Amino acid sequence: MLELKGVSAGYDGEMVISDISLGVSFGEKLAVIGPNGCGKTTLLRAVAGLLPYSGEITLEGRPLRGMKQREVAAKIAVLSQLSGMYFSYTVYDTVMMGRYAHFKERLLGLAGERDKERVRESLESVGMWNSRGREITELSGGQLQRVFLARTLAQEPRVLLLDEPTNHLDLKYQAEFVRRLRDYDCTVIGVFHDINLAMQLGGNVLLMKDGGIRALGKASEVVTGSLLQDVYEMDVAGYMRETLQFWERGK
Repeated sequence: MLELKGVSAGYDGEMVISDISLGVSFGEKLAVIGPNGCGKTTLLRAVAGLLPYSGEITLEGRPLRGMKQREVAAKIAVLSQLSGMYFSYTVYDTVMMGRYAHFKERLLGLAGERDKERVRESLESVGMWNSRGREITELSGGQLQRVFLARTLAQEPRVLLLDEPTNHLDLKYQAEFVRRLRDYDCTVIGVFHDINLAMQLGGNVLLMKDGGIRALGKASEVVTGSLLQDVYEMDVAGYMRETLQFWERGK
């Protein structure tokens, strides 16, 4: 579905990720973890075609560089961290924007019944259908993140890229969000700070360090005390055990 060969990328001539090679199958769920500054977001931006890169990225066997932006948008959806910069559209209209790549070239460029059906399905999946008429400027951060998730789902992407998707969500919606991701019929690549949520995604885990791949594989193989201590420079497993003891005492 998606393959990277020797991919390097960065900003202002300074490389942030170097020589990244990996393959992701259709339907696979891949959680990307690592400390701040290790290149997680840069990797997503390169895969999304939003950042120049060296090396090769292919989507369904086609070089990403050779595809028009509209083609990429029809296959890859991106949910980034909230920026605070957005216009005052209704919830419904915001999600309908996710259908743009599908009806752009139709006669008159109008939304059809399938577009409306998909918008409804997407809003219902995140529990926001009943708020479809509200202005997004009226929403809390958590509600806004759910609306933007619905917009990416409305695209019906083959690949869904998520950069810290649980930011602004309370614990209930964090857990529900990750559970929903496991059921989506597309490839999901998500950047997580929360290692527990990354493991709950239920697929492979990519552990990054200093712009490269430190480990890639099943969570049981990657999320180990020694690997995490090497990457995060702290006893992550010990910290988790101490936290568990706290909750056990508080039962």
